[in-house]
Amino acid sequence: MATQPEFEHPNKAIGFAARDPSGLLSPFNFSRRKTGEKDVAFKVLYCGICHSDLHMVKNEWGVSTYPLVPGHEIAGIVTEVGSKVENFKVGDRVGVGCMVDSCRTCQNCEDNLENYCSKYTLTYSAKYSDGTITYGGYSDSMVADEHFVVHIPDGLPLEAAAPLLCAGITVYSPLKYFGLNKPGLHIGVVGLGGLGHMAVKFAKAFGANVTV
Repeated sequence: MATQPEFEHPNKAIGFAARDPSGLLSPFNFSRRKTGEKDVAFKVLYCGICHSDLHMVKNEWGVSTYPLVPGHEIAGIVTEVGSKVENFKVGDRVGVGCMVDSCRTCQNCEDNLENYCSKYTLTYSAKYSDGTITYGGYSDSMVADEHFVVHIPDGLPLEAAAPLLCAGITVYSPLKYFGLNKPGLHIGVVGLGGLGHMAVKFAKAFGANVTV
């Protein structure tokens, strides 16, 4: 069987990986796929630490694949784009969250709800359609289909943007979905942890009266 061109010459990468459920991370050399025609490759400059990363490195959910390079709040600068990439160019500030692929054909994908796709691919400890393992953002580089890459505005520091790619969207999405992004509302936030403090900031930015 012929190998797809984008996988013929993988890009070398280095990251930090867990080798077993001890949760200890150590340097790990691996290969990213060659930048495909719809791929965006970027240098990773920042990656947030999500508590789900801790669950995964210790296999507390029973789904981890080792060696495991965690990290799904990833921000950096584009170094290469594929020949058919439409929305990104070298030098752009970008980010990737917890997903790097989905089927693109089911109703959820058609509705831009890829997180409900039964065939979505997580940013790490999962498998691409060709069977290769995904590795996360605790590394020096990233390659992802442009559909799952987002622009980061120039006025937003990359280190501040990274946590928004999981913790941020987790609280922003329901606030917007349920119409709570309007001024003058009264919103209660239970708990002031990694997500809670962002919920407070978003709600205040929307002009709400917030009680914690």
